[in-house]
Amino acid sequence: MGVKQAIQSLDAFPRAEEHLLLKTQSGAFVSVIGLVIMATLFYHELAYYLTTYTVHQMSVDLKRGEILPIHVNITFPSLPCDVVSVDAIDMSGKHEVDLDTNIWKLRLNSQGHITGTEYLSDLVEKEHDAHNHDHDKDHHKDSHEEQHAHGFDDAAETMIKKVKQALANGEGCRVYGILDVQRVAGNFHISVHGLNIFVAQMIFDGAKHVNVSHIIHDLSFGPKYPGIHNPLDGTARILHETSGTFKYYIKKRNSPSDISSTIFVVDDNEISLIVPTEYRYISKEVLPTNQFSVTEYFSPMTDFVRTWPAVYFLYDLSPITVAIKEERRSFIHFITRLCAILGGTFALTGMLDRWMYRLLEALTKPNPRSGLL
Repeated sequence: MGVKQAIQSLDAFPRAEEHLLLKTQSGAFVSVIGLVIMATLFYHELAYYLTTYTVHQMSVDLKRGEILPIHVNITFPSLPCDVVSVDAIDMSGKHEVDLDTNIWKLRLNSQGHITGTEYLSDLVEKEHDAHNHDHDKDHHKDSHEEQHAHGFDDAAETMIKKVKQALANGEGCRVYGILDVQRVAGNFHISVHGLNIFVAQMIFDGAKHVNVSHIIHDLSFGPKYPGIHNPLDGTARILHETSGTFKYYIKKRNSPSDISSTIFVVDDNEISLIVPTEYRYISKEVLPTNQFSVTEYFSPMTDFVRTWPAVYFLYDLSPITVAIKEERRSFIHFITRLCAILGGTFALTGMLDRWMYRLLEALTKPNPRSGLL
């Protein structure tokens, strides 16, 4: 036997002569069905290979001294923009009333349509300066100065009339923008605390008439990545003939790795953690953000409560960071699955063709006994 014949003897796919091959209609039908099945499975397998999946990893958060961005977009349908203020307080005792960030107010009419805009920090700074100035002089001013401290000057009277008219018209306010706060435990709240206490009393005739109904369109601690769910988005809390203080305790969101949370106390309230998160795209781009879950508490106003209604958001940061990485399945894995699927389909259709051929042959083959009769 020569080398050529030896190589040919290894052929696992021998070819029959053309005149020995028999093509049937049933074989053509099975072949078409097999091709459709293989094409469909190939498409789904290719789509599965091209999609990415995520892998979660945990590590110690080494970031310190950075800024935590808080994206805010909240509507207050019953509070005019002139009385709304945004404050931020952290665990170090730092109290910011004029945040160096872009915070805007949109004036809304009774139907919720935008009628104008105002830059928030200017108003908050003016009102808080007036309040602090008046508070320092409460105990050593004469009756004329005390009257001025109560906010009964021309500017205050003008503002009182303006706000009362806005309340009568059913004006509301949408607060939106980004708060840049320190990466430490704290809270920010939206309220009428920027007003002089006596001016607020003249406007609302008591804290019970301050309606802090609100709709949270967006509240997040950083940009959004694919698949993230911010639990407060779309939250609506509407009050009818009552008032009070809302407190949202922002806590860590349970990840697949089940990170344990740490609890601490601020003003006798338990707070859990925001989890710093890095989302790493398949393109190697890294998106730093945060994920969280939340619980809420509502405290209605009573005759014994001396505080004014507000909406509080209390938070802290976890010492553990979560890295979510996009990955793609290996090409070898794709080829292996593809060969298994296409080969299995080809073998199955071949078996089906042989079964159909034998069945049809048995049904159409003449009976020998009938010929003898």
